Amino acid sequence: MIGDIVTVTVDRPLGSYHPEYKEMYYPINYGYIEGLIAPDGEEQDAYILGVNKPVEKFTGKIIAIVHRLNDVEDKWVVCPVNVSLNKEEILEQIRFQEQYFQSEIIM
Repeated sequence: MIGDIVTVTVDRPLGSYHPEYKEMYYPINYGYIEGLIAPDGEEQDAYILGVNKPVEKFTGKIIAIVHRLNDVEDKWVVCPVNVSLNKEEILEQIRFQEQYFQSEIIM
């Protein structure tokens, strides 16, 4: 799936806060892939990196998988097709949420 092009529906745009955990600020766009069910029974979640403004939908390339070792689901990392990031750059941008989990980045 790395390298695939997907469309992400954004339910937590850049600059928003988590609906349940009010202190969790989203410094990036975050959403899900409609119709693709993840192991948690919900639609597949995705971080959108390389887009510096709030968006409602975004079509881009999967550049990495965040595999959570202590959770049932993985997160996808989606970027514009002309953007490339290394593991450290990805981790820096998603740390706001991934700090609560043991995870590894698969590229």
